Amino acid sequence: MTNKNLPKAGLKLAKIAAGGAVLLGLGAATMAYAEPKPLPTVDKVELDRYLGKWYEVARKPLSFQKKCDRDVTAMYTLNENGNIKVDNRCYTKDGEQTGSEGEAFVQNAPFNTKLKVSFLPEFIRWLPVGRGDYWVLKLDDNYQTVLVGEPKRKYMWVLSRTPNPDPNVINEYLDYAKSVGYDLSDLINTKQTMK
Repeated sequence: MTNKNLPKAGLKLAKIAAGGAVLLGLGAATMAYAEPKPLPTVDKVELDRYLGKWYEVARKPLSFQKKCDRDVTAMYTLNENGNIKVDNRCYTKDGEQTGSEGEAFVQNAPFNTKLKVSFLPEFIRWLPVGRGDYWVLKLDDNYQTVLVGEPKRKYMWVLSRTPNPDPNVINEYLDYAKSVGYDLSDLINTKQTMK
């Protein structure tokens, strides 16, 4: 290589470096744009009205619910610590009832819209590890239908006080879930055989 070719080679390298910087910048901007917007919750949840039995109407797939085939319910009651006892039940394809008990911890009192739920064994549940987000995203004034999710939008549930609610109401909740960034292409509509 002669001295005459050096500036050309340097110019080529500078162009390549500039092109790489532009691509990196575009990649970073794309990633920033792709970040999900903050997930809004309802303004406030009155826990005493929220407690009781809920029937699952729809959900996004969740590994610990794989065995659930039908009649999925959640019962929420206050425990002696002032936290919420969670008792989830469902039936498998074989007709066996199965369940899991956990505890929900309010994260933003007095609004009570963001909770953390733990299904660890009771004697270590007080540890702030292994807890999943449970955010109340949409709830009607009469506490009859609720949309629950978590900030990464990986998991989501629609629950109702009745096993077979009005499909128009459920569609309204699912449309809302889509509007806040949920992908419902893998939605599971829960079979409820209870009357």
